[in-house]
Amino acid sequence: MNERGEQSLLNVQGLTKTFAIRRGLAVTRFHAVDQASLVMQTDRSEIVALAGESGSGKTTLARMVLGMISPSAGSITFRGRDVSKLTVREKRSWFMRQVQPVFQDPYAAFSPLKRVEQYLFTTAHNYRAERAGGTREAVDEALHAVGLSLQEIGGRYPSELSGGQLQRVAIARALITNPALLVADEPVSMLDASLRMSVVNLLKELREQQGVSVIYITHDLATAYYAADRISIMLRGWIVESGPVESVLGDPMHPYTRLLKQSVPEADPDKRWEGRTDLAMLEAEEYLMGGCKFAGRCPQVMDRCKEEAPENASVDGRAVRCWLYAS
Repeated sequence: MNERGEQSLLNVQGLTKTFAIRRGLAVTRFHAVDQASLVMQTDRSEIVALAGESGSGKTTLARMVLGMISPSAGSITFRGRDVSKLTVREKRSWFMRQVQPVFQDPYAAFSPLKRVEQYLFTTAHNYRAERAGGTREAVDEALHAVGLSLQEIGGRYPSELSGGQLQRVAIARALITNPALLVADEPVSMLDASLRMSVVNLLKELREQQGVSVIYITHDLATAYYAADRISIMLRGWIVESGPVESVLGDPMHPYTRLLKQSVPEADPDKRWEGRTDLAMLEAEEYLMGGCKFAGRCPQVMDRCKEEAPENASVDGRAVRCWLYAS
């Protein structure tokens, strides 16, 4: 519960997902998400960004929140109810109505052989989301919320829409059930730069005008800074820094957050990156590291970092998982 005694919208505590990789007779286990916690309140709608490199655990965390995969440990509570204890009927009729996904590739979400409005009508029918004017009214209302109309997209196939239009249709489909929370996994990464801001602005409008909260998963710090109210930075399954987006990205405290911010490319050919990195090997090494997962790259590494995993420290209104801030 929050300070007023109200139930949180979403309360993720100690969430962990362990995977096993078998190579011959050897089995290696690693935590794709490790003790992650995230709270979103009911008394305000907000956009919370999950940011980090590829392979940081962002999508795995999102898939657990959506109920697509089961956690190995930890808990997910939505509106005061433990999601793991919901029946199949309750998940479909209650949880899945209120928590809706928006995926990365809009073209992968729609069959090229099926008209796009059929998906919208099916969703409205399955979730009994009809308005007073019927199913057609519900679909058109959702499309208008994203700047489209049934007249505009009716009878058209996915290939006849732009990527930005199709992503808006995907968001409209999610809105038909009148959700409280959207989980948007890299929703603009497959779009042209000219279309990205239109979708990001749409998410902000949904928060401000319809009171929809959003978990916005991205590796793009610029759009995270523009859209999000709060941000959690992920590194190899850990949330290493979280707090208000202006604080975390404006004055980062964790060395990894600083590295991420510095790695945002500049439009200057004299400052282009000349190095080479084996990302797959680096990812494997950091996931299996015994101490701090950033110790191998950290410019402020201490002996303690190589031996002990740091705990979260509360500093200036944010949580930082780093020995530099241990009390």
